[in-house]
Amino acid sequence: MQQRARHPRLSWLATIIAIPVLLLFGVLSARAQGSASTSAASSQGLASPAFTVSFGPGVRSTPITGRLFVIISRSGNPAPRLQADQGGVTDTVPFWGEDVTGMRPGQSVVLGGGPRVYGYPLTSLARLPAGHYWVQALLNVYTTFHRSDGSVVSLHLPCGDGNDLFVSPGNLVSQPVRVYLHPGARYPLHLTLSQVLPQLQPVPPGGTCQQGNPPDSAHVKHIKIESQVLTKFWGHPMYIAADILLPRGYFDPANRNVRYPVIWHQTHFPFANPFGFTEHGTDPFSRFWLSAAAPKVIVVEIRHENPYFDDSYAVNSANLGPYGTAITKELMPAVDTHFRIINARWARTVTGGSTGGWETMAQQVFYPRLYSGAWVGYPDPLDFHFHQNINIYGDPNAYYQLHAWAKFPRPAARSTNGDTIWTTAAENHWELALGDHGRSGLGQWDIWQAVYGPEGSNGYPAPIWDKVTGTINHSVARAWQPMDIDRYLAANWPRIGKLLAGRIRVFVGTQDTFFLNDAVQAFQQNTATLIHPKADIRFCYGLNQPHGFSPYTDEQLITIMARYMARHAPQGVSTKNWLGSAPATPTAPNRTGPVQDRGSRARATAAAQAPAVQTTPTCLPSAPAVPPS
Repeated sequence: MQQRARHPRLSWLATIIAIPVLLLFGVLSARAQGSASTSAASSQGLASPAFTVSFGPGVRSTPITGRLFVIISRSGNPAPRLQADQGGVTDTVPFWGEDVTGMRPGQSVVLGGGPRVYGYPLTSLARLPAGHYWVQALLNVYTTFHRSDGSVVSLHLPCGDGNDLFVSPGNLVSQPVRVYLHPGARYPLHLTLSQVLPQLQPVPPGGTCQQGNPPDSAHVKHIKIESQVLTKFWGHPMYIAADILLPRGYFDPANRNVRYPVIWHQTHFPFANPFGFTEHGTDPFSRFWLSAAAPKVIVVEIRHENPYFDDSYAVNSANLGPYGTAITKELMPAVDTHFRIINARWARTVTGGSTGGWETMAQQVFYPRLYSGAWVGYPDPLDFHFHQNINIYGDPNAYYQLHAWAKFPRPAARSTNGDTIWTTAAENHWELALGDHGRSGLGQWDIWQAVYGPEGSNGYPAPIWDKVTGTINHSVARAWQPMDIDRYLAANWPRIGKLLAGRIRVFVGTQDTFFLNDAVQAFQQNTATLIHPKADIRFCYGLNQPHGFSPYTDEQLITIMARYMARHAPQGVSTKNWLGSAPATPTAPNRTGPVQDRGSRARATAAAQAPAVQTTPTCLPSAPAVPPS
């Protein structure tokens, strides 16, 4: 609409009136801005509740380097540290951490405000609303390692706990106390670290708590060895271990000369027996395993908790050391020697899901002469153009999708109806509160950074992005390329293709909770172009299924893998002693498999699974093509 021309005199009069009004508005506006600035400054300068924390010589007689925490909850049952442990990214109670170096018995350390204190979900103690709270202190004890690469680093050495600092034996905790807290509190609040967390399992005389000490049973045995290559790398005795599930009749005199094929099952640090087996046989898998229907194979799971995470990703890496060598050259021969395993490629297969899915693919691809076949479930990213939903090679920021005039938070976990369970920023900030320099122990992004990337100038993993802002360091991203399995296969297919063609099967849900299906789809598109020979990798997508989707029950998967090994047995080798009576081609209904993640990621998986729609049994051979990255 065209605006009418104003009368010249009225326009002049309006100007005269407007000048004092504008001057008055400017004064009021300046006052308002000054008030806002003062308010912001005041908010930033709010006095935080401050805690003094100490431990006596009766608790520990030597100085401690580690990370000191104060954990706060509205309820005292269970203890605040356990509420933080159970809550993960979404439901943890507030906690704040600060590094301490050489903290001596009797020395009081103040934890309150300051740039060295970082918390989650409230970054600062000053943001804590006034109220009555239960408060507990915890000191995560670090070991200083003088590594063979010349780096000196201080990290927590787990003790059969899967690097869970909230329950790890040897860590110090205080008794929970109930206090009234408010931002301007000036009174002293002292917490005494009076207890050393006990061992989770008895440690035998002369033994170690590393990798735990689970008891043997009739069908489950355990083996633990000191790894020479890891001990040399870390400059400290380092152990790896395995849980071995033996078939029915293994110890029968009639079978004393029978040797069995083996399935290596990759997973996180196992707190239970392989596939959850129990001797009393009250669950479906255990009943199957003890029945005549089950093939008589041996199942092995690895225990490889380490200073950065609850498992090593089963490869050699700059920050964790030669775990791939330790597993394949030290642990595997020890297992083969102690148990009657057929030590031949055709009789050795590998499987796993999530982190175990990536490990399964990595073991098959990086050690192609070792395994005859791999069943890869909902694996961690196989192509780093889709590191979950981040293109580490091209995106400028991991936490936000950036546009000219707006930015939008990037989700890291979703439910099948599309709701965000948590964001990438929130998960990374949770990890940062647990430990700086990638030392969270529980963090998924931290372990990816440690395994895939180079060592930084300070001896700790080179950050793939700024942990606070999410800005990606693309020079570090390029250094991840040797661990990008999609890229690795493209570069090395002429050399290893004949060893891998037709031997890999991958399954994932199209609504994977952590967006892992995107990398699988890119991997399928790219490997389809490999020739001489064709890759012939088989894919199964569960329509609208979340993380944990498998087309098989565990019983069906083991039967399929056993039949596969029997088909690859050399001519003249009898397999009748270990093949069960199960049908050769089990039906394969859609199902959500056992959760292979841990902690917060297991809870997110459960949340995503709850509303998942169970459709008519189907297994899509491919999903819609992913957009170019």
